[in-house]
Amino acid sequence: MQESRLFRIIYYLLDKGKSTAPELAEKFEVSVRTIYRDIDIISSMGIPVYAMQGKGGGITLLDNFVLDKSLLSTREKEQILMALQGIIATEPNNSDELLTKLGSLFQTKNTNWIEVDFSNWVKRNPSQDIFQLMKSAIFSRNVISFQYFSSNRESTKRRVEPLKLVFKSKDWYLYGFCLIRNDYRFFKLTRIKEMEIQAEVYSREIPSTCSIGKQMDIQNAIAVTLKFDQDMAFRVYDEFAEGVTEDKQGNLYVRTNLPDSDTLYSYLFSFADSVEIVEPENIREQVKNKLAAMQKKYVT
Repeated sequence: MQESRLFRIIYYLLDKGKSTAPELAEKFEVSVRTIYRDIDIISSMGIPVYAMQGKGGGITLLDNFVLDKSLLSTREKEQILMALQGIIATEPNNSDELLTKLGSLFQTKNTNWIEVDFSNWVKRNPSQDIFQLMKSAIFSRNVISFQYFSSNRESTKRRVEPLKLVFKSKDWYLYGFCLIRNDYRFFKLTRIKEMEIQAEVYSREIPSTCSIGKQMDIQNAIAVTLKFDQDMAFRVYDEFAEGVTEDKQGNLYVRTNLPDSDTLYSYLFSFADSVEIVEPENIREQVKNKLAAMQKKYVT
């Protein structure tokens, strides 16, 4: 336990630059006296850590200190290689050179465990280019402009400060600050067209209190109860891992949150006549209206 805390203190100081004994004590849930003992042990290991008293003082590591690879466990080295391979898998022409170098440095054999293909099963038309452009804009902190086709059927020209790429439910999204709406927004990559990287550079950061995953979950969502025929079990258990119940006739029931937009109806219609909206009633009525409008197109 102590050994683990010692390394976590080192990593924390590497990340923060400087800290105080009370701050570290609160962070690692030990006493201030224990922190000072830990600092003495870390120093005895040959790691240049210093504790300075007075105004502007604190606990810090020597500038330009680099963590020796021997301080990493075999498992930690493997995790670094696996994480790096996951990142490199999104590169268009990824090279194993960096992985090979780190593998040699760590004396650990790399396992080829992941492959990312941006194309879908129907149209072999990868969205790799826009992904790479987006990543480049995020790293260089350049404003981007593009034409966006939203789920409410609007086409608008947007200027956005791109902050993060997010993978959610089989799709990639851009999270950024929209200069047109003057607010943070999600943009589905497949709906972005004519993207250009602008010369304008931004300095905005993602708010520290922002939980992007939770924002995506609650954004324009509506609770629905769905009833599925038994022959849809393969999709139901694929797409709704939890909360699936079954009646005596073999019908499957799911209560979940879905986007409150046209995306909801296109998703439901993908199940054809094998799904029924149990509630809410207003969604049932909307489906009836859409089916009636569809039927008119086929009446001669």
